[in-house]
Amino acid sequence: MSEPGLRLTNLEALAEAAECLRTIAHPHRLRILQILTQSEHSVGALAEACELPSAMMSEHLRLMQRCRLLDSRREGRNVYYFIVESHVTAILQCLVKQFDTAKKK
Repeated sequence: MSEPGLRLTNLEALAEAAECLRTIAHPHRLRILQILTQSEHSVGALAEACELPSAMMSEHLRLMQRCRLLDSRREGRNVYYFIVESHVTAILQCLVKQFDTAKKK
């Protein structure tokens, strides 16, 4: 039982949050999000920046889009991805502050 007055998020919402955290808990996906916090990019540009095959990049993007972190728009033959969940930037800033050893030196 919880204490009176204690505000808790329901377990269904926490399960959804945990699934999204599992999805972004991958070095390439964190790098993709880091790039996308700066501006939208095409699948090809992201694949090149992350040194991944386009098919693998598309799979990473699809997983993050399924968690509603990203959305995309088509322009001709290119598909551009961008962040729709504003809290992603705050999460990344927290991670960089904690783990970016280059910034600590």
